[in-house]
Amino acid sequence: MSDRATTVAEGFSQNLMLAGYDTDLLRIITNSDYQGEINKVGSLLDIMDFDKIHEHDYVKGAAPSPDDITENNGKLEIDKKKTFYWADYTIDNFISYIKNPESTIFTQTAAERNMNKDKYVLAKYGDVGAGNRIGTDVTSGTVTIDADGVVTGTDSVFTAACVGRGFKASGHTEWYRVKTYSGVNTITIEDDRDDITSDYTGAVISSGQTFVIEAVTPITLTTSNILQYFGKAKLKLDTAERNGHFAVPTAKRFGVVPAEFEDMITRATGVELHVPEAYTELVKAGFLTRLKGLDLYESNRLSGTNTDGFHMIIGHPGWMTYAEQILQAKMEEDLKGDFGVAYKDLFVYGSKVKDCQRHMASEIFATFSG
Repeated sequence: MSDRATTVAEGFSQNLMLAGYDTDLLRIITNSDYQGEINKVGSLLDIMDFDKIHEHDYVKGAAPSPDDITENNGKLEIDKKKTFYWADYTIDNFISYIKNPESTIFTQTAAERNMNKDKYVLAKYGDVGAGNRIGTDVTSGTVTIDADGVVTGTDSVFTAACVGRGFKASGHTEWYRVKTYSGVNTITIEDDRDDITSDYTGAVISSGQTFVIEAVTPITLTTSNILQYFGKAKLKLDTAERNGHFAVPTAKRFGVVPAEFEDMITRATGVELHVPEAYTELVKAGFLTRLKGLDLYESNRLSGTNTDGFHMIIGHPGWMTYAEQILQAKMEEDLKGDFGVAYKDLFVYGSKVKDCQRHMASEIFATFSG
């Protein structure tokens, strides 16, 4: 038994500490325009769009030829299935000094789910359109390309990291992407499309042609070049229509960056973060400032690290279609073998970047130094 003079008085808070989470960005960086109904895991939702109808010159006396209306039907697959399941035993609740723990648990689980959804969406940087990436390119040597898209190089610079990145050789009029890696001098490229069967429809390229494989390794951002590269990523959106894609609306454009970006941008020459009064509510979602016409958000949920490179996304919410549904949620009363209740749910979600949407986003693959 402790002496009275050394006994420590001990009290207990009746409130639980809440786990800390960043606010989710999903509602800001995606759209939910789709057709169909989610009724089971693995559901396919239709996302429709039409090819452009072109304006033609009128020639008097000549009958115009009508353009066909062709629809494109992308399939959004609900491929993620998640559940929460926990038990709250009545006797434990009765003797606990903590009051109303359920509200805290519900708050925490909602934040956990939002975090996982954000990570899922931000990991889709591979669906950025070919030609829309900023990083360190591979350009050494020359290439030959056959009718099947097999690329033969000369300088042994191809690596497995090239797969999925954009490819363009002298003689190409558009960007393609690397489909497979076979060796330091051999890769295969394909059209930058997911809504149709993989194919290479580009030209045969004779030997001795220069090429670019974009953003295979990260660039290094510093206070002296950070604005330059951010501007290059924005320029990809600005010139989308000029390059034969759908125009990217200027309204609602966003950028998602890591904490290192904010630290560096505030030290860059001539940059001062300022939150207009109209945007103060967005601070809760990680809003930093308006930069070059984009709403800039900080997030710890981006893919990558400052060692391997962060995959930052600059874009418009039209870039990605997202769908979710709680298929089932219920309480199991009268737990077998005890007194209490269990809570559980089944939550599913999925996303899709259609071919026509790929160029509504760009990627900065970079590390930060200095």
